[in-house]
Order: sequence, then C-alpha cells, then structure tokens
Amino acid sequence: QVQLVESGGGLVQAGGSLRLTCAASGRTFSSNGMAWFRQAPGKEREFVAAISRSGISTDYADSVKGRFTISRDNAKSTVYLQMNSLKPLDTAVYYCAAAGSAYFGGSYSQYNYWGQGTQVTVSS
Repeated sequence: QVQLVESGGGLVQAGGSLRLTCAASGRTFSSNGMAWFRQAPGKEREFVAAISRSGISTDYADSVKGRFTISRDNAKSTVYLQMNSLKPLDTAVYYCAAAGSAYFGGSYSQYNYWGQGTQVTVSS
C-alpha cells in the first residue's frame, strides 16, 4: 500500500507560479513511477506529468510542456510539480498518483494509488 498526500494548491493570478508537493508513505517509494493528473469541473481526469523511478526520465502533456516541471526526491519520498506561467485553463483539482510498478506515463489505468487532491485556481 502507498498513501499519498498532496499540498501546495491555492489561488493564483494568471502568469503566477505554484509548487505542488506529494508526500508518500508505505511501500518503497523508489519502486514506483509517479505522476500528476488533474480534473477540472465537468471534465474527465487528465494526465499532466510523470516521472520515472530514478527521476531521470519525465513525460508531459502537451498543454503543460515548457511551463510545468515534475521532480522527485526519493530520500524524502516526495514528488513535486512546479507550475509556472499559470493560465485560467490550468484551474483544476490536481492529483498525485503512484503506479504499482516502474511504469510512468499518461495511462490512467496504470496507477494504483491516488491522493485526495489539491485545488488549484488561476484567476484571469
């Protein structure tokens, strides 16, 4: 089992920045690929970014490339999402997810563990 707790969400103006944090506990953190997804009101949950077990490899949705950066600290069992140049369209609940394997990528079904989510609101 893996427990995930997100923090760092909030209200920010367009063009601003936020840093989300996901603290993990449970099974060995470094065994899991990790990702961030988001869900806006009335929309399906969508992939944002993913990172390999080692942190060397990453993957991003086209909509956030060049603006968001995912990283992880295996010593602290933590994954981060640095979000810059935020837009109103980035408004959503952001979820941290852990794969049950080394998988990292955009496939929702590959992630076995989910956090409770943190709200990000970007005002225009």
